[in-house]
Amino acid sequence: MPHLTILTGASRGMGLAMATRLCINDAVVLCISRQASAGLAATAQAQGAHLTQWQADLAEPVPVAERLRQWLGAHDAATFAGATLINNAAVVDPIGPLPWADPQAMTRLLRLDLEAPMQLCAAFMSATRNWPMPRRILNISSGLGRRAMAGSALYCAAKAGMDHFSRCVALDEERQPNPVRIVSLAPGVIDTDMQSALRAGDPVVFPERESFVRLKQSNALASQTQAAAQVLAFLARADFGSNVIADVRDA
Repeated sequence: MPHLTILTGASRGMGLAMATRLCINDAVVLCISRQASAGLAATAQAQGAHLTQWQADLAEPVPVAERLRQWLGAHDAATFAGATLINNAAVVDPIGPLPWADPQAMTRLLRLDLEAPMQLCAAFMSATRNWPMPRRILNISSGLGRRAMAGSALYCAAKAGMDHFSRCVALDEERQPNPVRIVSLAPGVIDTDMQSALRAGDPVVFPERESFVRLKQSNALASQTQAAAQVLAFLARADFGSNVIADVRDA
């Protein structure tokens, strides 16, 4: 039987690289992004995967979560060997001290980076509560959720919130007969648009800028393809969920 995977932020970067790897051998993949990917659709067709792409803005997460709840409810659980939700979509802007941040940009970051994963987790868990197969949630976090960085209060707070709500979900699920296994995973340092944005930051308001420039210059960044392979390998681990807060480099 095929596995069902729901993935956000799948139209570019590591998300697109993960989606490409997931679209194989009769897999069922739902990607939620602001833009659809024609290349991904072609890959899925060539590989025999069943791909659905929703174009949606996760900065308005409530209607997307409700749509997901209804979509899952319309499926027969007996057709799947397992079900996985990967919350990958995120933004890093605005960069700089909190008093300088645009209020609308603040709201967008917090909704997309924190509220959307929570809303989608709730929809996924409630819609699949009676599904008998293994269910997993992988929240893509960041090392910046675990250490503070000047000029990044909003992003750091959102990722710290993702870590902590994942801990709480794991505790709640311990009471359930078929618990969802959940991990909030730091994926390492990756050569993405987010890294480019950090390198382009104004050093006056973002004093850590040079450390990101050095990461690029020293070739310390993993490629998007490498990162996707590492993240999906972690997701497939037999002990997935034993440590709710994890790093892709964990042994």
